[in-house]
Amino acid sequence: MSVPVWVLLLFAAWTLLLLFLTVGYFRWSRILTGRATIREWRPDQDQGTDWYRRAMRAHANCLENLPIYTVVVIALLVTDAKGQWLDGLAIVLLVARIAQSVLHIGPTQTEFVAGVRFGFYAIQIACMIIMGSWAATIALARSQ
Repeated sequence: MSVPVWVLLLFAAWTLLLLFLTVGYFRWSRILTGRATIREWRPDQDQGTDWYRRAMRAHANCLENLPIYTVVVIALLVTDAKGQWLDGLAIVLLVARIAQSVLHIGPTQTEFVAGVRFGFYAIQIACMIIMGSWAATIALARSQ
């Protein structure tokens, strides 16, 4: 399995782990201690603490970007694009994804923390654009 595919698998694992350790923990700790019921959790209302709402957003960020990275990986596989720099970009993307999530739920959200968090997001986007562009370049070259 190629490094970008491994990163895809790990990205999905991180998304699930983040869900279970944050949103799931918050909800189930309240349900199991009688402080809330299952039916109280509504997607159309702001609920819970500030930390919980940031955890929800961090998980949503993963869900929003996982399909995009999946498309990039499929394009890399279809074009048989390979290279150490592609592997490196995939690893950088995963590290930036985890760092962004941790900064989203960990420290108090100051201007500095939000700026660094956005920087990690920008790194992920840049990695996906470069990787996707490389696959598109290969596909275009082969079609001519």
